[in-house]
Amino acid sequence: MFGDYKDVNDFKEKSGYTIDGVWYPRVTKIVTIKSKPALYRYYGEAASYKAAQDITEQSAKEGTMIHEAVEGLLLGKNPEIPAEIAPAVKSFQEFFATNNIEVSPELVERRIVNYDHRYAGTVDAIALIGGRLGVLDIKTSQAIYRDYCLQTSAYMDALKSQFRNLQTRWILRIDQIQKCERCGAVRRVKGGREKVRVDWKNGNGRAAAQRNCDHDWGPLMGEIELKEFPYWQNDFEAFLGAKKLWEWENDFWLKKVGYL
Repeated sequence: MFGDYKDVNDFKEKSGYTIDGVWYPRVTKIVTIKSKPALYRYYGEAASYKAAQDITEQSAKEGTMIHEAVEGLLLGKNPEIPAEIAPAVKSFQEFFATNNIEVSPELVERRIVNYDHRYAGTVDAIALIGGRLGVLDIKTSQAIYRDYCLQTSAYMDALKSQFRNLQTRWILRIDQIQKCERCGAVRRVKGGREKVRVDWKNGNGRAAAQRNCDHDWGPLMGEIELKEFPYWQNDFEAFLGAKKLWEWENDFWLKKVGYL
């Protein structure tokens, strides 16, 4: 009933930020209230719950390493790049250098607060891409999921009065893959879990050939995807709905904190 929290301080630390003496729930915590069918399916297919947890935790560690390295580069630092994530970081550097992207260090990992709707968060970056200013959110997932729009819409609403020329938002996905040198199938290994992606776009025959191929995997390489989501208002309405449900689910602790 009261969630996986030891006490009020544990809830406050895990679920939000204290800013100028006032506690606010964190955007990324609020959006966890939304169901994730693909994740549930993954847990159901795993050998055991512990095995799934171990893979999830290791995957999160690898994603954090990439995220921290990219953050350091955006801040103008010279971070040490672990060998296991070097292909992803190298691809990011090449992509950043060859596209019209501008980021100021003071707009990286920027804390935001929405005083009207009472939540806080941390934006990966506010960037100028192609001459337009917007929120840039960095992910290390295997795809760009619609759920990310809830998170970034919350950032947009919080920043709209501070940055009058804020126009849009982007998801920048950074990942690592291998390609089969025989059939062109793609393999992703993250957290110790192997997933092979075949090409269904060119007909079932090609996909079947890739599935039956005795793969010869090439070297690990980075994979970069940038996608824009300019229309955020409807997503923000959905975020507020998620926030209301999250508050209902956690009303015991929120009353203890004095938020409700």
